[in-house]
Amino acid sequence: MLFRLHTVRRKLTVLVTSTLGVVLVVIVVLSWLLHRQLMDEVDNRVDEAKAGFESELEDDMTDQSLSLKVMASDAALVKALETDDAKSARAFAQVFADVYPELDFIIADRDGRVLTELGVTAPPERIDSIFELNGVAKGADFNGIIEHGCEKPGSGAPPAIVMAKGFAGKGSLVVCQPISLAYLEDTQKKLSLELALIEPGTGQLLVATSRFPRSILPRITHESLIADDGATTWAASQFEPKRLKGPKGAYSIVPALDVTGIKSIVTHNLLYALSILLVTSAASIAFGTRLAAMMSRAIRDLQAAQKRLQQQDYMHVEVGRTGDELEDLALGFNVMVDRLKEADAVKATMGKYMARKVMAHILKEKMSLGGEKLTATILFSDLRGFTSISERMDPQTLVGLLNEYFTEMVEAVLAEDGVVDKYIGDAIMVVFGAPEPEANDALRAVRSAVGMRKALARLNIRLATRGVLPLRTGIGIHTGDVIAGSIGHEEQRQYTVIGDAVNLASRLETATKDLGANILISEHTYELVKEHVVAHRVKEITVKGRAQPVMTYEVTGLVGEAPLESVASGPAALPVAPRAIDETSAPKA
Repeated sequence: MLFRLHTVRRKLTVLVTSTLGVVLVVIVVLSWLLHRQLMDEVDNRVDEAKAGFESELEDDMTDQSLSLKVMASDAALVKALETDDAKSARAFAQVFADVYPELDFIIADRDGRVLTELGVTAPPERIDSIFELNGVAKGADFNGIIEHGCEKPGSGAPPAIVMAKGFAGKGSLVVCQPISLAYLEDTQKKLSLELALIEPGTGQLLVATSRFPRSILPRITHESLIADDGATTWAASQFEPKRLKGPKGAYSIVPALDVTGIKSIVTHNLLYALSILLVTSAASIAFGTRLAAMMSRAIRDLQAAQKRLQQQDYMHVEVGRTGDELEDLALGFNVMVDRLKEADAVKATMGKYMARKVMAHILKEKMSLGGEKLTATILFSDLRGFTSISERMDPQTLVGLLNEYFTEMVEAVLAEDGVVDKYIGDAIMVVFGAPEPEANDALRAVRSAVGMRKALARLNIRLATRGVLPLRTGIGIHTGDVIAGSIGHEEQRQYTVIGDAVNLASRLETATKDLGANILISEHTYELVKEHVVAHRVKEITVKGRAQPVMTYEVTGLVGEAPLESVASGPAALPVAPRAIDETSAPKA
């Protein structure tokens, strides 16, 4: 090893004393590399800005869609529409407007006349005066972008993403997300970039944040551009989010990033590196031996640190202030050590947000987009009447109650080694059998449901002492074939299961309310667990998307254990007479 280090030292000495012609070549190459580094950094930041805007837009549309679904499924809205009660309709919509102040709401009667609106500056008298919403007034649904949003045509309002639901013969609900200056400024604060909205076809600037560099707008294309606007250097590019495609074409978003600091740093680094290179070249003969010794010592330190790193001993190397690549290498090595430590910490943290068996499976398989066919048991649990409770609570208390409820429910799931797939508002989707199927998946799912009911009973006792109304839930369980795997974008994925079995489990959970049952399982699941559970046949139901009816069974306990008691109390605990299930109201998984 010592001989090898001495050889490196001699070679470095020869390199230092090479001709100045080599130095000139190095200067040119270094300049090109640093310029390329600047361009790569700008490209990366522009791509991140685009992805960040797309992500924010998707999150906002998720909130918008959730608001529409929750409002549309609430009996209070339907009652207000049936009675043309504008005051009740406004009070109902106000609850959601307080939670999502960036959204606009319109509620119209059965004739399309606007009963009430929230957030709309120039509301139309009738929703069918907006061409795109003609069908909504007749009971159809709408999801798309409208040039003037929920505002009156010709009002000059910005475009908006509009989601609407029509209730045939009763009225309609319209929820709008304007792509306005306020929206762009809010997104600008989150993403730390300037934004502009461009009209399709004409390329006209519709709206832009205050610092957006308008002078460089004519030069901006779909490729990353670096341009100066006064004393500020900007990186910008144009793109068309798929969610902003309207009848006239797709609206363009132009994110602009202030890269003055980056350019200054790159220029400074270039000048600094060139200065060091020239000075070092001039003194190379006199200081060659010393420099070679310094470099060989740095290499030796890095080599020792690398061996420690192989043993997962995250040790920093001492950074020698040489002003050259060795210093960068030592800094980079230390950064790498820090990131490896962070990666270990992230692994530990991931266990709090993802089931450990799913995390282990993903890390082991290095899973790509796609999936595999498995037989699994799906459990859906949802709170009943939670809207009435939440209306009387402030947001902090409501979130605290939900977290207390979820803690109890998830502990019952984890006790049976179930995997919490996702939280859907106040609902929980749990999977037994993915990613690794087991012989008793169905039984573990039913035992988990029984445990959830018992935990809910204990929770309601605690809530009663605090003056909180008891919580009521419905649980649906079905066993069948699913596709399990990593689903989503290459940069952001989610391990989940999809398929008819998931949809049917969701329908069974919805049916618990109509059939007056607490835990409802399908006949297939019942056949797998009947030797271990106490259950009785309820009735056959027909669910949307399935030609064959499904026989349902209510689970009232486990063999050898005391039967479950009703968790509900008061009038809400009275049994509900079985009736035909409204398939249009059952949520999809």
